[in-house]
Parts: sequence; structure tokens; C-alpha cells
Amino acid sequence: MLFERVAVIGVGLIGGSFALALKAAGACAHVVGTGRNPANVKLALERGIIDSIAADAVAAAHGADLVLVAAPVAQFPKIFKDISSVLNPKTVVTDGGSTKRDVIAAAKSGLGRKIAQFVPAHPIAGAEKSGASAASAELFRGKRVILTPLAENTDSSVRKVEAAWSACGARISRMAAEAHDALLAAVSHLPHLLAYALVHEIAARENSAELFAFAASGFRDFTRIASSHPEMWRDICVANRDHLLQELKAYERELGSIRKLLEAGDAAGLEKLFAEARAARDKWIPSS
Repeated sequence: MLFERVAVIGVGLIGGSFALALKAAGACAHVVGTGRNPANVKLALERGIIDSIAADAVAAAHGADLVLVAAPVAQFPKIFKDISSVLNPKTVVTDGGSTKRDVIAAAKSGLGRKIAQFVPAHPIAGAEKSGASAASAELFRGKRVILTPLAENTDSSVRKVEAAWSACGARISRMAAEAHDALLAAVSHLPHLLAYALVHEIAARENSAELFAFAASGFRDFTRIASSHPEMWRDICVANRDHLLQELKAYERELGSIRKLLEAGDAAGLEKLFAEARAARDKWIPSS
């Protein structure tokens, strides 16, 4: 057994799935959970996601071997500051945040001399639903988890975090925090922004009810992630806005090129662009 006591701060989709996966793998003896929504935490207990409820992050982290911070990233500074005083020397802390530079800055400020105990991580897995009701032990199976280890980390701490995510069925990758934030802005953060924007624009029209009534699978597939947790994605977009703005500019340039093809009635140009995009996606799908 890897861990005697695991604390999950934020028992939603990511935190709840982490707990379920560890328990299914027999990797922990006890999971204690906490969160801002009492009803959600109670549901996590009823579903067997967690074994006990802590009043707050401090109570959850006290005596834990492993702490997962899985709250919206804007809450991280307070959480790190609050739990720093109760972390014993052998406790390892990790997270499930979708941005890394801001999380690392918050950890360095909040944890202070205990920063070596924090190993940043980002599971590249999720769903458009949120909360304990959406948690699944299979969420991370076969998916990537990116670790962005710190210079202060010990090999032992990194290995413990790798072991935890591996027990969840994840494939481990490592990269620098800056590279992580740039990469995810392109392939995760921008797509969410675009999905939200399209649904918001359609919903604002006078005939929105009619438009939604006739929307079918293409619209549903494109906009699925617009059902994601608004607070979480607000925090991600603001935290990674420099990289996200760069990606938005690149996308606007691509739309500008497509607009010119449409205005010119350039059927061959459009087909060439569409064929290149389809080939790129078809090449990616088998390895995703």
C-alpha cells in the first residue's frame, strides 16, 4: 500500500476520481475529503469516494501522507498558506490544476520552506460534468498526467507523486511549467474558450430557441465542453491569459484566411484547408 492517509481538497470530478482510482488500486487505506460545498462532500462520502469528511483544508491535511489540491486554481494561494503549518516532513502535496506557473508561485508563497514537498501535476483528463457525482475511478486510465517538478523537489517526493498517478492508471510525462502552460493554451484552454463563445453568441440571438431546437450532433460535439465548470475555467483563462491571448491571435489569423477564401468563393482553397485539417486530426486520433 502506497499511502495510509490521503487528503483530497476539492472532491469534484478530478479530486473524486483520484480518490476512487487510488482506492480501486488498493493504493491507500483511508481518504479524507473536504470542499466548499457541504452537499457535494456529503455525496462523496455516500458514494464511497471518501471515507471521512474534514471541516476544512487544514483538518484534511493534518496527518496525511499525500495531499491532492483539486480546487479551482484561484483558491490555491489560501489553501497552500492554510495547510503549510500542519504538513509533516514526509507529507507530499500535489495538485490537479490546469495551469502551472501561477500554481507554483502560489505554492512557493504559501508553503514557504516546505515547497520541496510540493510536486505540481496536471492530469490531462476530464469531462464536461463536475462534482462528486461525475467522479469515476477510470477517468485517468490511459490518460497523460504532466508533472512539472521543482528544483527544490527531492527524488523521493517526485517518485511518490508518480506512483500515485500511475496507480490511477495514468501515463506520466514531465516538462517545465512554462512549456506546459504554452502547450495547454493551444490544445485545451483555447478550445474551451471557443466553445463557450459559440454557445454564448447563439444564446444571445433573438431566435436562439429555434437555433438550439435544430442544432444536432455537430453542434453538440463542438460545444460539449461549454458545459464545463465556469468558475474553474474562469480561473484557468485568467491565470494563463498571456499564452491564451497568443493562441487567440493565431486562431483569428486562421479565421481571417478562411474568410478570404469564402469571400473569393475559392472552393479549391477551402477543400485543401479542410483536407489538411482532417488528415492532421486523423493522424492524431490513434495516439490520443
